[in-house]
Amino acid sequence: MNIQEITNKTQWQEFFDEAGSPSFLQSWEWGELEEKMGYEIIRLGVYNKNELTAIAQTIKIKAKRGNFLFIPHGPIFSISNLKCQISNKKYIIAQFLNFLISLAKKENYSFIRIAPVFEDREETRKIFQDLGFRKAPIYMHAERLWVLDITKSEEQLLTEMRKTTRYLIRKSERDNVIIERRTDEKAVDDFWKIYEETAKRENFVPFSKNYIKNEFEAFNKTGSALFFFGKIETGPVVAAALIIFTKSTAFYHQGASIHTKVPVTYLLQWEAIKEAKKRGCQLYNFWGTLLPGRTPKSWSGLTLFKQGFGGHQIDYLPTQDYIISKKYCLTYFWEKFLAWRRGV
Repeated sequence: MNIQEITNKTQWQEFFDEAGSPSFLQSWEWGELEEKMGYEIIRLGVYNKNELTAIAQTIKIKAKRGNFLFIPHGPIFSISNLKCQISNKKYIIAQFLNFLISLAKKENYSFIRIAPVFEDREETRKIFQDLGFRKAPIYMHAERLWVLDITKSEEQLLTEMRKTTRYLIRKSERDNVIIERRTDEKAVDDFWKIYEETAKRENFVPFSKNYIKNEFEAFNKTGSALFFFGKIETGPVVAAALIIFTKSTAFYHQGASIHTKVPVTYLLQWEAIKEAKKRGCQLYNFWGTLLPGRTPKSWSGLTLFKQGFGGHQIDYLPTQDYIISKKYCLTYFWEKFLAWRRGV
């Protein structure tokens, strides 16, 4: 096996789609977003002779808390390798690791961080333990997710929802809630107004407006992003969401709302689910939910909201760190402080 950098977008995207497109963080578009935010990207592929068997989009992060190489929700394996023995998966990950260790030492990065898309099991934990990884002090992206199978009929999906959720969807329809789908330039401004207010109310640090803009533009170029806005007839917008689509899955990645007596957010999610079905997605991913010890305790209400639509929980292996330099200690203690400040 050997590792090569992949610069051909079509080759990358075809492999990503055929492998099940499990997370938009390994899509070509996400790499473009990271580049817009000032980070350098290297897209790596492991080849067995001439056959591409796994990919890993890697971000070179230089920050105050430390410099590191980061694989978000990866590597992504081909379907045949995804079903292979643990020893084979470990071997492929070791190929990426060896490449990244050499790169880290050459370019002065103090550690390597991987947020795997392996389910959290003893056998998958052992892969990283045996390779010398340790659990990262904080998560970078969702580690516990709530996912809904949307291959079922709309009637069945409604039936399998929590009774209260189903009632509130119907109530929103009776209360003349209007859900708009938008991709116009002003959509970012309108989303930001509600998002900023949500951050103040819920006391969390929001993404910057520039980040939201770049995320939307990166995915909108390929028709893979859509804003949903909810309002009561001719009234102001009181709920919004940015949905990201891959071939297999719709991701509820950004959301915002203003408290009202009318449950606009429930109908908004239902319309997003129906849009995902129209696009041929098999899954609707509500993204992160409460994971004690890793996420803020304040996520409990949001988690109940997401679970009300039916579905199941997926726990990914915790984010893993491989230490290159003693400088990692500074990052470790700083991130432990960040976790405390977030209310974890």
